[in-house]
Amino acid sequence: MAILEVSNLTKSFGKTEVLKGISLSLEEGQVMSIIGSSGSGKTTLLRCINFLETADSGKIMVDGDILFDGEDKTKHKAKETREKQLKIGLVFQQFNLFPQYNVLDNVTLAVKLRAKERPDYKQNKKQILKEIEENALRILADMGLSDKVDFYPCQLSGGQQQRVSIARAMALEPKILFFDEPTSALDPELTGEILKVIRELAEKKMTMVIVTHEMNFAKEVSDYIVFMDDGVTAEQGEAEELISNPKTDRLKAFLSKLKD
Repeated sequence: MAILEVSNLTKSFGKTEVLKGISLSLEEGQVMSIIGSSGSGKTTLLRCINFLETADSGKIMVDGDILFDGEDKTKHKAKETREKQLKIGLVFQQFNLFPQYNVLDNVTLAVKLRAKERPDYKQNKKQILKEIEENALRILADMGLSDKVDFYPCQLSGGQQQRVSIARAMALEPKILFFDEPTSALDPELTGEILKVIRELAEKKMTMVIVTHEMNFAKEVSDYIVFMDDGVTAEQGEAEELISNPKTDRLKAFLSKLKD
């Protein structure tokens, strides 16, 4: 069974139809890249799946649970929505770290807030917080940031800040990790270190969805690629086949422009 299923998802802003019935699915442990020109709807799709925008219609399922059903008009409580959001993690383009907190606090803040909702929190607070920090330190070590835990965002390079944002998302133990152009805010020489981290996560079978303009990277790391154009999935398929042998004229033109 697919861990992510998106069915006929639509989204408009005023009279502008941005998503025109998007459908896709992803198996656990796979990596999907979403490619396409600016304005094709890629980021809007990610924002709808992550509840940063509300789709107009369609359905989103993660790990067998319905996260969004356009036909369900029930007003859900904030806590229910938050629980759904915890199934998915999002790494932003612009890092979005809290400047007033050090690296360790940035990574553990959301996890600690979530822990307060546990029925045993008051009784076992000390042990729970200890476990949260130990887990965060393990993740930061995997990101090569063990020596930066007490640093503040302003003391880090762009690549280091992006690795902290990945660690923060991982600390919440999401079912799927989403990346929205993870290298777009970085200098070219820093892009490689972030792509290396994503490769390592892929090797560990972390389920991921990546919006990217890095075609060689998408071809290398992805199991599946979706090409979006004007709010629709114009072509999708296995990564190697789709990049090497595009079927539609629109995808051929898109790839040709990137080579120029």
